[in-house]
Amino acid sequence: MSLDLNGNLVQVATVMIPVVGSIALFSFLSVAVWSDARRKEREAYYQGETLKKIAESSGDGARAAIELLQAQEKNAIRHRAMGLQLGGLVTTAVGIGVMALLHGLVHDEPVYLAGVIPLLIGVALLLYVFVLAPKV
Repeated sequence: MSLDLNGNLVQVATVMIPVVGSIALFSFLSVAVWSDARRKEREAYYQGETLKKIAESSGDGARAAIELLQAQEKNAIRHRAMGLQLGGLVTTAVGIGVMALLHGLVHDEPVYLAGVIPLLIGVALLLYVFVLAPKV
């Protein structure tokens, strides 16, 4: 596979723009993920240090630190369940929309059944949230 450009700037730009764009996108994503990981690490460190100081302060401080940890765990479980619930609702709606779209486009074949896949994924997420997930 060779590319004979013969000085044609349009062909060079056509090849280079997606390459440069891809490099820039993945560079940005790697820096964003790295900085997010650093932020979470810093937050965990400062939270641990604060809890350690509270626990060392007095007998009531240790109880307060344990209550704070339990409250944070309940909040994290609730937040995760709400995210799964939203994801389940969106995926179910996408499945219904795909089924309606495909049924409207193709009348002769049962192509609309392809929408059952995201529909069942959404139902499974909702079933997990409301039946199987740990309750707060």
